[in-house]
Amino acid sequence: MSAVILDGKALAASIREDLSQKVQTLIEETGVKPTLAVIVAGDDPASAVYVRNKERACIGAGMGSIVDRLPQDVTQEELEALVRRYNEDDSIHGILVQLPLPKHLDESRVLELIDPKKDVDGFHAVNMGALLSGMEGFVPCTPKGVMRLIESAGIDLSGKNAVIVGRSNIVGKPAALLLLQKNATVTVCHSKTEDLSSFTKNADVLVAAVGRPNMITGDMVKPGAVVIDVGINRTESGLVGDVDFASASEVAGYITPVPGGVGPMTIAMLLENTYIGAKNSCAKA
Repeated sequence: MSAVILDGKALAASIREDLSQKVQTLIEETGVKPTLAVIVAGDDPASAVYVRNKERACIGAGMGSIVDRLPQDVTQEELEALVRRYNEDDSIHGILVQLPLPKHLDESRVLELIDPKKDVDGFHAVNMGALLSGMEGFVPCTPKGVMRLIESAGIDLSGKNAVIVGRSNIVGKPAALLLLQKNATVTVCHSKTEDLSSFTKNADVLVAAVGRPNMITGDMVKPGAVVIDVGINRTESGLVGDVDFASASEVAGYITPVPGGVGPMTIAMLLENTYIGAKNSCAKA
């Protein structure tokens, strides 16, 4: 058996095309152009690539894109002043602070400063709380993209065993809440979990988000399972995920590739969140 590939690149392209039409309609009807401001501090090479991709995607969807590149030695006060300025600017509908920040800066203080109505990354405590309570708010982009990929395959999650490997605030925890909303039975595994494979082998849906190359092998996957690989690891042989694709794809029913799976969906969801922020701002105007 060979797994069906869940093509995030194709799905993201379709979402972005649909969004570009919605953006055009919003501009024509209200004069409001959805605009994302990205703040990047320092010269992390991976961040530079991500920011360029986000900028291109915004422009491709007809949205406004502002990128503020700050020096490595930017102070906490300077960074916070910029966030406050964007909070107060009605022409900005999404604010994203590219992580990681240089080590001398306090990430949590900066993220909590972002207006929750412009927090398109969905990391603010207000949006996390809304997700936990089942209320409306911005959903973190990567878990939101994971759910879209699963939905695109027509998979009914109700009653299924879902196992997430990784408990980060960015992916693991929000993904668990989103899967619970779809009536899956959710287990979250992490670095302290004993006998990891005993959990993964029982998973109808397996989400790997730990940042360890090829950690999940085919013998850890339940036959016919949906395997979502969130990991992006740079190795000597190129980009690989947290899942050993070669062995897992022989066992799984569905699987995402790396690259071309979850990554493009994350950016598509970022654009969608920015559009939602712009639409919400029109409703409150």
